[in-house]
Amino acid sequence: MKNEISIDDELILHTEGVIARLTINRPDTRNPLGHARDGERFSEAANIINGNKNLRCVIMTGAGKAFSAGGDLKSMKERTGHFGGNALQLRDHYRESIHGIVKAMWNIEVPIVGAINGAAIGLGGDIASLCDIRLAAQSAKFGATFLKLGILPGDGGAWLLPRQIGWSRAAQLFFTGDLIDADTAKNWGLVSEVYPDQDVLAEAEALAEKICVQPPQALRMTKKLMRDGTMASFDSIMEMSAALQVTLQHTEDHMEAVNAFFEKRTPEFKGK
Repeated sequence: MKNEISIDDELILHTEGVIARLTINRPDTRNPLGHARDGERFSEAANIINGNKNLRCVIMTGAGKAFSAGGDLKSMKERTGHFGGNALQLRDHYRESIHGIVKAMWNIEVPIVGAINGAAIGLGGDIASLCDIRLAAQSAKFGATFLKLGILPGDGGAWLLPRQIGWSRAAQLFFTGDLIDADTAKNWGLVSEVYPDQDVLAEAEALAEKICVQPPQALRMTKKLMRDGTMASFDSIMEMSAALQVTLQHTEDHMEAVNAFFEKRTPEFKGK
């Protein structure tokens, strides 16, 4: 069953069966982020996704020829939108809009497959980094160009990038402001695969379908365990693993998986 929810026409959430697609829909301006209410838009989308226990995976992409070119430079120049006001107002706008987007993405409970269909720059690059698996179109470009604008990487990238590609390469991107192409991004571990532009979305859908054969509760718990593992101690993660494992071993899906193994058939998971 298909269902499309337009969140202010600028962020589109489309669901079909167990897969959702989240699309930044500002193609005429290369999908900039940080507009007024963007934090609310992404939070609303995340709440819908998390609340639909039938969903098992999200595909994230951008409309048109870019994933997201980053912050709105026009608003930055004119000091309008979340770039307007005094320092205290700017701080609030930044936390509500920019950080609202990032935190909403971080808090999505199901795996996110990023179909990076073009430029992913600045904040757009940070949003791409929040996807659990990233597939890039051949034309995709990645960059953390904050310093070139006289600002710092304040959208979460200073925490994310060193963990994903290592300190040295993250520092190189931040300190030079250089852009890298899709093949370099794959070589550095920023993306998993590179595909022709016309194929990247279909490849993301195929990967999402492969992910979605897994039991939904185990998928969500595994993502939580991985995310918490970036911050918690080894001992804490081992304790959490034990608690979550016991929970899953008392689910119907666990017994269905075990029975299907011995009966040599494909399991049918119901999220119970």
